[in-house]
Amino acid sequence: MTTPHGEVLTPSFMPVGTRAMLNYLTPADLAQSGSQIILGGNTYHMLCTPGMEVIEKIGGMHRFMAWPKTMLTDSGGFQVLSLSKKGSVCIIDEDGAHFKHPITGKVLHLNAASSIQAQKIIGADIIMAFDQCTPETGGREAALAALDRTHRWLVLSKEEHEKNPCSAYGFKQALFGIIQGGSFRDLREQSTEFILQQDLDGIGIGGEVIGFDMQKTAEIIDWIRPMLPENKIRYTMGVGLHPQDLIDVVAKGIDIFDCVAPTRNARHGTLYYGEIVERDGWLAFESDSDSTRILIKKSQYARDDQPIMPNCHCYTCLNFSRAYLHYLFKEGLIAYFHLASIHNVHVMQEVCKRMREVMGG
Repeated sequence: MTTPHGEVLTPSFMPVGTRAMLNYLTPADLAQSGSQIILGGNTYHMLCTPGMEVIEKIGGMHRFMAWPKTMLTDSGGFQVLSLSKKGSVCIIDEDGAHFKHPITGKVLHLNAASSIQAQKIIGADIIMAFDQCTPETGGREAALAALDRTHRWLVLSKEEHEKNPCSAYGFKQALFGIIQGGSFRDLREQSTEFILQQDLDGIGIGGEVIGFDMQKTAEIIDWIRPMLPENKIRYTMGVGLHPQDLIDVVAKGIDIFDCVAPTRNARHGTLYYGEIVERDGWLAFESDSDSTRILIKKSQYARDDQPIMPNCHCYTCLNFSRAYLHYLFKEGLIAYFHLASIHNVHVMQEVCKRMREVMGG
């Protein structure tokens, strides 16, 4: 995948910088981990603060975040789902969503046109069509309503994007559509057919279930994979809770994925632990214990002089012991969050690197 900010070899995991920063990680940390692409600056959050005027004056999200490589941003569609659950915070209508600003109380109207316009100012290399993320509650009726809106908003998103397919800074942007349909096979197939008819640059697979329920995620990919063209990037949105999740979706033909879990898990004391092993021509992430993660707060690590993962070459594992990380975590020291996040993101990128090697990339 070639973009104005560099080449991305797939499969590739995207660390998530929802609020224009990766929690506890600098751009240098990300580059050291092998990250080629990030999800930077969620459209909804950037509209709330610092606002489009600030981002445009600085010269776009790449400069704002000091991230020189490829960036994808999302449309704000997931916030349509999450905030609408809070009633008055977000109200959805056929045109889009009305958000109440969390600080000023001002009403922000986010729809297909305003989402694309904001993503032009954010300046990401890959932008997403405005959609309504399908909830897993509400049954078929809710899934169908979200599907209809997503398809209508996609057409409007494409129209807005085609007025000028470049960012506000003159860089070509790729537009991805998002397959919805919840856990209903016929709706997923219907949505896939509609997305493909729009001839977009790439294909996202969205919905509340994707990444949250990996068994269902795999089933949904199996439903639609025969319909997907070989020359389009395939993106499962929100996949990456565990290293094995990446291995599982790539085996089914997925190219890129994003998740907040590696840094969130690190923050809460959960560190990835295991080994990437080859089996039957493919890979697995396994450990010599009952789990592929360790909880660093446990007292058993207080005097443990081993690194988190014996064969890991991240900065943290090369220099620090479990005992030190246990101490930092128990004391609530910020150095813990930094070192733990370095490790977890490194593991995800190492999994991707090994998959590319096995696939001959």
